Amino acid sequence: MSGAEGSAPLRDARDLIEVYYEKGWTDGLPVVPPTEASVGAMLASAGLRGEEVVGEIPDRHVRLTADKAAINAVLAGCLPEYMPVVVAALKGICHPDYCYHGAATSTGGAAVAVIVNGPIAARLDINATDNVLGPGFRPNATIGRAVRLTMMNAINTRPGKLDRSTMGNPGKYSLCFAENEGASPWEPLHVERGFRAEESTATVFAVEALIQVYNQLSNTAEQLLLPFADAMSNLGSMNIAAQGQVMVLFAGEHCETLRSSGWSKRQIRDYLYGHARRTLADLKRVGRLAGPVEPGDADAWRHPVKTPEDIVVLSAGGAAGAFSTLLMGWGSSSNSRSITTPVVEG
Repeated sequence: MSGAEGSAPLRDARDLIEVYYEKGWTDGLPVVPPTEASVGAMLASAGLRGEEVVGEIPDRHVRLTADKAAINAVLAGCLPEYMPVVVAALKGICHPDYCYHGAATSTGGAAVAVIVNGPIAARLDINATDNVLGPGFRPNATIGRAVRLTMMNAINTRPGKLDRSTMGNPGKYSLCFAENEGASPWEPLHVERGFRAEESTATVFAVEALIQVYNQLSNTAEQLLLPFADAMSNLGSMNIAAQGQVMVLFAGEHCETLRSSGWSKRQIRDYLYGHARRTLADLKRVGRLAGPVEPGDADAWRHPVKTPEDIVVLSAGGAAGAFSTLLMGWGSSSNSRSITTPVVEG
């Protein structure tokens, strides 16, 4: 795939867009045709040369270069100033602990969630509040889209080929948001992971499904969190068998309940871990675990994560409404992990 198509006798941008459709270089939506100037602006914003390697995926024998990332960022509709976040996210999915090959090619159909922290989130106006997981915000939409287009065009992760997802996931178009650090009762995700508050980061997380949790009458942390624990441990989830990570996005009203209760992230994780569980007997009866029900299975428990540390807690979403969201992780705790990478600007 190359950048500009300047030598082709095309009448206008609509013709170029149709060429990209014919080449299979879109995600099904129209793209922005790249030019030498627009690709150069992307590279300059991230302080990269075109031939520099952003990351490698040994399982796919892929070396992802900066020019390919820049072309796909243009295709996605990014502004140049978004490029450092795109690069940080791509470095994250290339990290060995993310387990790209499994997460991207599985029949499970994981999306890549990109969570932005630090000063760059506000500077780029990346949405962290109302409709945080929905449309209407250019940086959210185009940064997440650039990651997916790069996966498709530079790593050949295409439906029916390397992407063998049974059902797919609308988050595969784009799933990018910022943590609502200003409204959070806790330290931000990137600080929790060892970065300074004034640093900017992008965290990538392989998301199997989004589950919205509604609880409008609870006034204690225990009361509030029980529905989350129940939703985390439903019998049909990948997590109850595979025990991958779970990310919990607490929005405004639920954040205030937890703030007024004085609960730390540690208390939240421990409580959710203790109450999100199913018996081995339940799991075997529905075929989620192999083998017959044995004596003692009715009193033996399995959790959707292996340890409380596998529950990632952060604040995101609007101030009004008693809704929050679970991002259920792909894979097991021994393979795909959420990865936080610093954003480096040019």
